[in-house]
Amino acid sequence: MNGVPDDPVLVHAPPLRRHMPVLAARGAGMEDADGVARMLRARVGGQFWAPAPHVVRPVIITASAAVQRRHGQAGLAALLDHVLGHVRQDEVVLVARDRYGAAARMARRRGIAAIYGPVDPHALLDGAREVHGLGMNDLLRLAALRGLRALLYGAAHDPVPRPVTYGECAHDLTARTAYVDPFDGAAVPLGRIVDILSLWRARILSGREIAVCVGMALWKRERIGEFLPHAPGHPTFCRTASAALRRATRAQGGGGAIAGWATSLPEGIARDAQAAGVALWRVEDGFVRSVGLGSDLCVPCSIFVDRRGIYYDPSGPSDLEHILATTDFDEQILARAGRLIERMVKGGVSKYGRADTTVPPPAWDAGGRRVLLVPGQVADDLSVRAGGGAIQGNLELLRAVRGHNPDAFIIYRPHPDVDAGHRAGHLPDAEIMQYADRISRGGSITTLMMQVDEIHTLTSLAGFEGLLRGLAVVTYGVPFYAGWGLTRDLGDVPCMRRNRSLSIKALVAGTLLLYPLYTDPLTRLPCEVETLLGRFGDTAVWRVSMLTRLRQLQGKLAHLCGRRNHK
Repeated sequence: MNGVPDDPVLVHAPPLRRHMPVLAARGAGMEDADGVARMLRARVGGQFWAPAPHVVRPVIITASAAVQRRHGQAGLAALLDHVLGHVRQDEVVLVARDRYGAAARMARRRGIAAIYGPVDPHALLDGAREVHGLGMNDLLRLAALRGLRALLYGAAHDPVPRPVTYGECAHDLTARTAYVDPFDGAAVPLGRIVDILSLWRARILSGREIAVCVGMALWKRERIGEFLPHAPGHPTFCRTASAALRRATRAQGGGGAIAGWATSLPEGIARDAQAAGVALWRVEDGFVRSVGLGSDLCVPCSIFVDRRGIYYDPSGPSDLEHILATTDFDEQILARAGRLIERMVKGGVSKYGRADTTVPPPAWDAGGRRVLLVPGQVADDLSVRAGGGAIQGNLELLRAVRGHNPDAFIIYRPHPDVDAGHRAGHLPDAEIMQYADRISRGGSITTLMMQVDEIHTLTSLAGFEGLLRGLAVVTYGVPFYAGWGLTRDLGDVPCMRRNRSLSIKALVAGTLLLYPLYTDPLTRLPCEVETLLGRFGDTAVWRVSMLTRLRQLQGKLAHLCGRRNHK
C-alpha cells in the first residue's frame, strides 16, 4: 500500500480497482481493542481476498520479501534447518512468492510442500498450530493474534527465534496505525475499516460463485462488473441461454452460477438451468438506485442479486422475503435503520435521487375529503404481471380504488418512465379522469406524498416510500412490503411465508441494509447505503452523459409520436 514501509501493517485493501485508497499508514493512531477481535471474526487482514490454499499443514514457514532481499538465502536456510530439526517434513508447508524463486527451489530440494502466490491467510491458519517467519509479516501477526505459536527469525547469523505476542501485534494495529475512510478521507477507528473490508470480502466471495452474466444491457455491463468482482477481472457476459449454460457448466467443476437480469432473461433459461443443475440468480435495480432514471440509461448504484427468486414475484420465495421472515433484527441494526429512515425522509430521497423537502400548500381543494394518491406503474413491468393479481393495468387499478373509496379525492401520478416515453402504460387524460379527481405531473412524488392522506397502489415502490413517511398504505396487489402488518392488503398475500409482523425499522433494515448491493459512484467501490446517500447531493458525480441525453430525446419523440418503446 502507498506510504507503508517494508514491514507493512496487517490491514490491506483488496485489488477491486487499479488505484485503491490508502486504508492505513504508520503514525499516531486510535485505540480500538475490539476492532482486533472483530477483524479476526470477519476473517479480514492480510491478503484475505486471495484463494484458499489446497495444502494445509500444522507447521507454516514464511519469509518476508524484504528480509530475503537483505539477507539472501542463508537466513531462510537456517530457519528451515532449525524447524526441520524438530518436526517431520510432512508437517511443514512453505509459503513462497512464486514457484520459480529461491524459496521454492529450497523447498523442493528439502522435500517439503510449498504454496505459491497470494493465499488467504485465514484459511491457511485454520489448520495450523505454529508459524515460523523470517522477518515480520502478516501471517506471523495473524497467527499471534489467533493465539497460535508464532516465532520470528532474524538474519542468518542470528538463527534463534523470538516469540511474537498478541500484545505487540494488537498494539501495532490499534495504537501505532492510523486508518482513513476510503470514501471521505476521514480518520476512523480500526472497527470501521473492518466493517468496510468485511463488506468487500462478502462481495468478492459472492462474485466468485458467478460463472457468467446474461441479459445485461451493454451500457450497464461495466457497472455490473463492479458489483460482482470476479477473479481475475470482471465476470463473463453472454447473450444467449445456451452460451451462458455452457460457461456455467464448465466453471468450477459445474458449480458456477448464472446471474441474469430478471426482466431480460433469455427464453427458457430458467428451465434449462434447472435441468442442468445450474443455479440461476436474478439481478434487478435496487430501491435507492441513482440520480436519474434507469430508462434514461443512468447506470445503477444499487442492485439485488437474489438466489431464491426475485422480490416482486410473490408466487415463490425470494431472498428479501426470507430475510424479512427469518432475521432476528437486533437493536443495533434497528437503530441504524431508524437513522436511515430519518435521513431519507428529511432528504426527500426516492429511487431516482432526492428532491426538495419543502411541502407547498396543495394545488387542489379536496373539500374535506380524504386525499388518496394512486401511483401509476409500467403496464408490462414484471412486478405488475407477477404481483398484480387480478389487476393488470393502471386503469383497472384506478377503477378498483374508486370502487373502494367512492367519496375520496383521488390523485393519479403517472409513472416517470411512462411519462418519459420509454415504457408502456400511458393513459389518455380523459380515461384517467373517469375515476380520478386530479392528475399530478412534474415535481417529486415524495413531496406529493406529504400532501395526501393515503397511498393506494398495486405493487409500486411508492407504497414503501409512503410507509417511511408514516402514511397509510393500501395494496391491491402483492408488493414485497405487503403482509408484514404495516399495510392494509386487498391482494392475495402468501400468508404461509409472510407470517410475522414487522416494525417499519425492521422492514427497512431487511429491505435497504441487508438485501441490496451498493456501489459508490465516485470511488466505484462497494459501499453501504449511507455512503451512496451522501453522494446524492454531489452534482459532479451525476453528470448527464451523451448517451443519456440521446435516450431522453428518444423518449420525448416517442411520447410525442404516441409510440411505446420497450427496453
